This record gives sequence, C-alpha cells and structure tokens, in this order.
Amino acid sequence: MASDREIFSLSGPLKLTVIDWTNAHHRRSIAASLVQGVYILERDRQENRQSANALAPPWWEFFNFQLVHVLVDPDDLSFFGSIYELRLPHSSCNYLAQTPPKYVVAFRGTITKPGSSSQDLKLDLQFMKNKLQHSSRFHLGLQAVQNIVSKGGGENIWLAGHSLGSAIALLVGRNMVKLGYHLEKYLFNPSFASLPFEKIKNEKLKHGARIAVSVITAGLAAAVKLNSQKPHQDDEFRVLSAWIPYLFVNPSDPICSEYIGYFTHREKMMTIAGGKIGRIAAQNSIASIISTARGNKSEACHLLPSAYVTTNLGPCQDFKQAHGIHQWWRPDLRLEYKLHQYR
Repeated sequence: MASDREIFSLSGPLKLTVIDWTNAHHRRSIAASLVQGVYILERDRQENRQSANALAPPWWEFFNFQLVHVLVDPDDLSFFGSIYELRLPHSSCNYLAQTPPKYVVAFRGTITKPGSSSQDLKLDLQFMKNKLQHSSRFHLGLQAVQNIVSKGGGENIWLAGHSLGSAIALLVGRNMVKLGYHLEKYLFNPSFASLPFEKIKNEKLKHGARIAVSVITAGLAAAVKLNSQKPHQDDEFRVLSAWIPYLFVNPSDPICSEYIGYFTHREKMMTIAGGKIGRIAAQNSIASIISTARGNKSEACHLLPSAYVTTNLGPCQDFKQAHGIHQWWRPDLRLEYKLHQYR
C-alpha cells in the first residue's frame, strides 16, 4: 500500500495553484516536487502500478510539466532521473515576470526498498570514494543534459536532485560549466563526503578539528603536487566560482550539514597564512589526494567554490524528517539564507 507521502493530493504543495516564478518558495517547491516525481516513478515501477493507478504524474502535471524522458540505470533497470518540459497555457506566457524553466532534469536519491537499494547503496559508496563520475548514472545524466542544450542552448534549464541525486546533478552541472553553460541548480540535502564535524557541539573543538584537517589536506596536496595533482586546479576552481547553485541543507542531517561548516570554515581559513592553506583545502579532500597519488584519477566534486545556501532552522523529530525531500515545500519553514562566493 502506498504511503501518504507518495500521494500528491495528501502531501504535495497543493496551495501553489498560481505560480510566481520570481518567488523563491515557489521555485524551490516546484523543483523539490519534480525530484519527488522521480522517487514515485521508481516506486510505481517497483509496485507495478500501471498508468491507471500510477501515483507519480500529479507531482509534475500539477505544475504544467510533461514527462518527456525517463533515465534508466542499465545495471538494475531502476528509474533514477527524469526530464520534464514545461507546457504552459499560451495565455499565461503574456504576463510572466520571470522566465520559467523550459526543461528540468531531476535525479532522485537512495531508495531503501528492494528493487533499487543495492545499486543505490553501491553508488553512495562510490560517492564517498570520490568515484561517482565513473558511474553510468552520471554519464547518462550528462548525455541527457548535453542533448537538451544542443537543441536549444543552455538557457532556462534547471538541474535538481536530492541526496545521491544531488551529487549526480552537481557532477553534471560542474561538467556543463566547463563547457561554458551555467545551468540553474537546486540541490536538496546534498551529500558531503567528509566526517560530520558539524555535529560536534564544542565550538573550539570543532574549529580546531577543522583547522587540523585543513593543514593535513594542504600538506598532502603539496606532497603529491609534482607527480599527480592537476597543474591548473586553482584556475578550474575559479572558473567554477561564477556558477552559483542553490543548496538546501538541514543542520540536523549529517549527510548534508557539513556544507554549513565547509563554507564558514573556508572563510575563516582565508585569514590564516594569506589564505593559501584555506584555498588548497577548499579544493581537495584527503581521500581524493590519496587516490590520485596512487594513480587513480579522483576529484572531490562535492567541494564547491560558490553556492547560495538555504538552511532549514526548524525543529526536526528525527533523521528521516531532517533528510527528507518533503520539508522543502512546507510553507511554514524557518530559513536562513547566505551567499558564499569564492574569491
């Protein structure tokens, strides 16, 4: 039996009957709902729910989107992504204050149900090892986005994802920036491949631990630079800095909360030793450095030069609620916003 969270009429943002595309809450809610649509597509597949009783379509049709393509993992045949096209009534196009997306490419995260959990958890492990860029899901997602861009350019294309899906969307977005396309990005509870220092309550201990890791990271990076590290890594980081994805994090979620500390700590490190240690540590992880030194190409793709971080400061009952996609379309959220730009 389907849970209430799968049924749009019971848990979706039903109040968004009139969309204001300049409203941040509306844009966030729609992006999150389209990601939820991917989750429910896969659940429909697992439960063999056919078109007559499928639960997924309302999650995009309510906002006048049409599903034009489903991304399928070749290893387990699960649905991991969707391409949506906005089909607005012609009359509404005359009074839009801001151009809405023409296409949205959305990626789901891990589902702990039989049918996809094995492959999902395998990819979670690949992410932790900074090897998600070798996965078929990333390559299929990148190819899908490149196909859309080749037809109509890179304007009005959104990328969206949740958890593992955010990691895939982030990888796709980074690669598109290198090709000259800055796509609008909505990353919900994005995974951060690091120890959850943000959970340390003692501020002095937490700050000291972060400094120690930064120094170790910078030292390791310098040690392997002559043989392994990319010669123009800093230039690439600066190229990426003009691209500012939207990150949505919850401090009670250890999977994504480290992004809060990552940006805050980076700003503090820029005041130490001329910022050199901070710049190196911001672009590298210990795992990626060690892997690269062993001859295995590895890039800490979760590390971002710039981002617009939205933090949910509301109370959460448990990890499931703190990590869930549903929180991001609630109308009563208590949010904190901060823009972080790499300089």
